[in-house]
Amino acid sequence: MTTPINSIVPSPTAPPQTTFTDASAFVYHVNIFILALAATVWLYRLPRAIARFWSLSEWTTGHLLRHVAQPSPAPKVVISSRSAHPSPKELESDATHMTFNQIKHARRVNAKGATVHISYPPHVATSMPLLRPLAVPLSIRISSGFSLAQLLVLIVYISVLIYPTCVATAGPFVDLDRAAWIAVSQLPVVILFASKNNVLAMLLGSSYESFNFFHRFAARVVVLGANAHGLGYIFKWSQEGDFKAKIKQQANFNGLLALIAVNFIFIFSTAFFRSRFYRIFLTTHITGLAFIFPALWIHKPQLHPYIYVALGFYILDHVLRLVKTRICNATMRPLPELGVTRIEVPQLNAGWRAGQHVRIRVLSSALGLTGWAESHPFTIASVSGGNEGLVLMVKKSGDWTTRLFDFAKSQSGGREEAGVGRNVNVVLEGPYGGPGHAMFHSYSAAVFVAGGSGISFALAAIQELIDQDLRGHSRLRIIELIWTVQDPAALLPLYPLFNSLIERSVFTRVRIAVFYTRAPIGKFPFKETAFPTTSLQLSPGRPRLGNMLENSISRTVKLGAGRKDEERISGMLVAVCGPTGLADSVAEAVSHLEPLRRDQVGGVEVHEETFGF
Repeated sequence: MTTPINSIVPSPTAPPQTTFTDASAFVYHVNIFILALAATVWLYRLPRAIARFWSLSEWTTGHLLRHVAQPSPAPKVVISSRSAHPSPKELESDATHMTFNQIKHARRVNAKGATVHISYPPHVATSMPLLRPLAVPLSIRISSGFSLAQLLVLIVYISVLIYPTCVATAGPFVDLDRAAWIAVSQLPVVILFASKNNVLAMLLGSSYESFNFFHRFAARVVVLGANAHGLGYIFKWSQEGDFKAKIKQQANFNGLLALIAVNFIFIFSTAFFRSRFYRIFLTTHITGLAFIFPALWIHKPQLHPYIYVALGFYILDHVLRLVKTRICNATMRPLPELGVTRIEVPQLNAGWRAGQHVRIRVLSSALGLTGWAESHPFTIASVSGGNEGLVLMVKKSGDWTTRLFDFAKSQSGGREEAGVGRNVNVVLEGPYGGPGHAMFHSYSAAVFVAGGSGISFALAAIQELIDQDLRGHSRLRIIELIWTVQDPAALLPLYPLFNSLIERSVFTRVRIAVFYTRAPIGKFPFKETAFPTTSLQLSPGRPRLGNMLENSISRTVKLGAGRKDEERISGMLVAVCGPTGLADSVAEAVSHLEPLRRDQVGGVEVHEETFGF
């Protein structure tokens, strides 16, 4: 049996079959799918965002630095066990540290003596109890500062982009335009996640620093796609012998210019330049973008929509930066025991949340020829709405911070005197970062782990939590601080403040443990009677984080068993501020907690504020 020839030979009039599709439309729909994934994550985080509507200040605070004429004073605490009506003497007294029996009869009153209304914030956990077991493996660190959860996000992202690279095409080395479309379509993603005012991060309740890993990865995708497209055409034209003729065309020349700018940015954004020559890293980024946008605009008009979106994100970020910028006079005081410069800005005393930071620029030639042009981020170490204003604690850790410390010590006559300080104009931009949708006072327990100058974050957060507790707006039952320093003398300037925090916290147990890793030089700076209780301890060595977290869970569960003002324990927050290695250690300690212990305390969540970029 034979097959007719006309059944296997296509008709001359039949249209040729092809596996190709319109690259621009294909990539466009892939980007719609990426947006759908982002929207799904946003919907998952939405209940936590809605919970913040419990208080208007949770939404209005944390955006603009400002000055409040008369900060509202914290309520007073009186012991009402002997009388239902407190005496004027009791109303005027400050809150002091009390025993558990006294706390039972203590109550909060305002300036007029009226009882303060108790209103606890709602608590929405990061993950549902059903998904809580997944939190442990996802928190595993693959490398320093990089978790399994971040790796999975990148795997999903690159998998989505591999699909248009390989489907309905002859291959990335044949269909050269497909790689270009993928690269340019991700340019808005790169700009978005490089922005300090990241719209998506705001919607998800995360700080822009937490998405920096995604910015770097998406930028590499753009670099790969741009080189596959550009070098592919250069090779093709060279093979055909008409490279010079092709490159003289305006569209092709601008495409080559954009390719050079992309690689220019990539080379100077590597870790070598980023860590050693930050000014070069920043300058090349700005210069490269100044060439990329107009070059792509001329190269292919069909790319204009993606350029519009990328420029929109870029302009929005810089407009908001301008809105967030303040020029003020600051007082700088050296703290030699800590090796820290304390910067006080009394003109600004409100507008931030605990854990947020600002970028500061000191307008003085004393910091070097270009020192005035350098902008550095530092965590705010004071409470919003307080009397002392905005305070920064800048530790000597580099050239600029060392010059700043020396500048704070120097006097107009050329003499140096510690503790006096100087006045200087500064430019402050912020606030940025912070807890996002998380409300620290909605947890039952909060454990702060700080390393060195990371104490700024912990102090601001603890002071704010104590103030919220006195106002009757906190669910916290215990607050613990674990601070690791090199020299025990670092505790000297903060010793009175630590004792004051313990005394002011009447309804919440505060415990502070300070660890020093180096033997003191000379005489030990404290007497044996300096630490009479376990509320404030000073110990040598490094903290055993796992054991301390276990003890925190036990105390929280024990205190929660006798409380009648809440139905359940609402979780434990573990907040860490310090170098990346410390954050990794905390994440590891939390991952080793038994699932049963996690459930007993209502879940354990980690909030990170790490040094570096």
